[in-house]
Amino acid sequence: MDRTKKIKKVLLITLCLNLLVSLAKIIYGLKVNSLAIYSDGFHSLFDGVSNIGGLIGIYLASRPPDKEHPYGHRKYETVFAVFIGILMGFTSLEIIKGAYESLFNTKKPEIDEKTFIILVFTISVNIFVFLYERKKGMELKSEFLIADSSHTKTDIFITCGIILTIFFIKSGFYILDSIAGLIIGVLVAREAVKILKESTDLLIDRALIDGSQIKKIISSCSDVQACENIRTRGTAGQIFVDLKIFVKSSITVKEGHDIAEKVERLIKDEFPDVVDVIVHVEPKRDD
Repeated sequence: MDRTKKIKKVLLITLCLNLLVSLAKIIYGLKVNSLAIYSDGFHSLFDGVSNIGGLIGIYLASRPPDKEHPYGHRKYETVFAVFIGILMGFTSLEIIKGAYESLFNTKKPEIDEKTFIILVFTISVNIFVFLYERKKGMELKSEFLIADSSHTKTDIFITCGIILTIFFIKSGFYILDSIAGLIIGVLVAREAVKILKESTDLLIDRALIDGSQIKKIISSCSDVQACENIRTRGTAGQIFVDLKIFVKSSITVKEGHDIAEKVERLIKDEFPDVVDVIVHVEPKRDD
């Protein structure tokens, strides 16, 4: 089974579990009139939406390079991440709006022992999803799976906070349910901003490897006199590098070519995510 198929399998499993968790929270939150649980359900729902976006993005991104797309299609994953971030932003506004309105029209949540059972169940599922997705992300070197597992981790902390809030609600502090809803809305918005920032950084070709690290590696090559104009672009798992090296002006073209190939091997051996290295060979300046 190739890497793409393995990632799709992980996303399908986590999608089913995330939908189960989100539906349980949304339906039960509506039933007991708890804005905090209901809002947390929508936050969990975006884990599922993220999985769907990941499946579509992986399918499109897995297509090989062609004449019109010589660098491949990997940035489709980034485009879908931007879409998810925007969708999460609108949802956070709806959650905050509902929580704000409920502050002035507080309704008593109908909390009972079933509430704790539902929340403990959803936390258990989220912990499994987080550990499973993170483990597979590390094995497959998938930045998408690792990032998505971190998103799931926020669900665990939020649900733990809601359980603590429920103890106060049981004591008669009903307004805390609305406050918890506001906090969840802000956390969803924060996650949306983070996703949008990271995704747009990739779309505008943010440097993916520190140039000083590449210089340090190339310094081990005694044939290279100097190195400059280091640039990196692409996405996680598919990084393109181009740079300029200076060599002795007395060497032949073939010798310069061999040095460039050696530099390329050094970089690829150190950074497995690098798929292509363009080395511009220049004669060493007298100064």
